[in-house]
Amino acid sequence: MTATMDMANTKAMTDTTAMTNPTDTADTTDTTNTTDATGMTDHDRSAVINIGGMDFELILTTRATKLIAKRYGGLQNLGDKLLKEDNFEMALDEIIYLITLLANQSVQIHNLRNRDDKKELLTEEEVELLTSPHELAEYKSAITEAMFKGMKRNIVSEDESSAGAAGQAPKNTTAG
Repeated sequence: MTATMDMANTKAMTDTTAMTNPTDTADTTDTTNTTDATGMTDHDRSAVINIGGMDFELILTTRATKLIAKRYGGLQNLGDKLLKEDNFEMALDEIIYLITLLANQSVQIHNLRNRDDKKELLTEEEVELLTSPHELAEYKSAITEAMFKGMKRNIVSEDESSAGAAGQAPKNTTAG
């Protein structure tokens, strides 16, 4: 019984140490993982990149979607713009813009939830200085992942037998 108590006390002390000494962990991202109305968490709709030794979550929010639509004429035009950009410098500028925009969404969410512990927004200049062109090419897949997760829809189907039992037409069928 004493051995069991000692193991439980050791585990409790380890858990307490991990909670009170956050510098022991390598993860620098906000660990607040809240759930939205659809049951998705922030981490379910983000991709993580590392810039200058700090992890940033790229999140496609409604605000980011509006800004992208204003700049590119819609999300559907974004891929065309990035793929068809003939000028290398302009292509890099677009990737830097998107990284900064999407990374700052997680910073702004953190600042909204933690008004007493605000983080500074990432600037395009910082992204330019703290990354290499090779890293930017790798980040394109993280941008795509964040956008895909941000646009993800959870579709729930009803059991056809329950719809038919109530005298209603089954869902997802053609009328006729």
